[in-house]
Amino acid sequence: MSKKTFKESMSGKGYYIALVLCAIAIGICGYMFFQNSNEPEPALSNQPEATVPVQGDHVAVGATEGTTDPTGTTGEGTDPTETTLPKDVKKVRPVDGQTIHGYAMDALSYNQTTRDWRTHDGIDIAAKAGTPVLAAMDGTVYTVYTDGTMGTTVVLRHAGGYVTTYASLSEENTVKPGETVTAGQTLGYVGASALLESALGEHVHFSVSCNGTPVDPEEFLG
Repeated sequence: MSKKTFKESMSGKGYYIALVLCAIAIGICGYMFFQNSNEPEPALSNQPEATVPVQGDHVAVGATEGTTDPTGTTGEGTDPTETTLPKDVKKVRPVDGQTIHGYAMDALSYNQTTRDWRTHDGIDIAAKAGTPVLAAMDGTVYTVYTDGTMGTTVVLRHAGGYVTTYASLSEENTVKPGETVTAGQTLGYVGASALLESALGEHVHFSVSCNGTPVDPEEFLG
């Protein structure tokens, strides 16, 4: 066979080989497309976003850690104006002293200790360490405990759905859970145990709620 005839023969075979290779490639692509089209689409996540917890007696802006509130108050509940107390109910200020940090649940208030802006569910009353802290109204001792941020705390339950809380007390207490108390009775003594309010020095953090809704203590006391 001459060189010319051999080259012509190989060029003809090369054409058919290329054609076969193209057919194989097309077949592989079709198979891969068919396999991918049968795979289920990934499901979307339905998990809810993380919520911001409550920190102590203050709702901190951007807080990531919190403590449990033993009073069961959530900041939501029945309008306190729907629950009224008899006009002759005796109410007593927990201690005599100047209010050095007021109630602020409708606007942010500056915290001198944490140096940020946050809500404040009560009032802080300055008084010397050891001053008796008095029950604001007749009621029952719900709990006595030490909070990681608000220090030694006493919680009372009263008629009409009211709850009063006395925090930043000294470690010495005079009442126990379940005990019935009268307005003006000594619950404990002024201290400086509230780490969240340590910049204020010796004082009492006094807060009030009605049916789970925070109430301005000054308005409660009248």
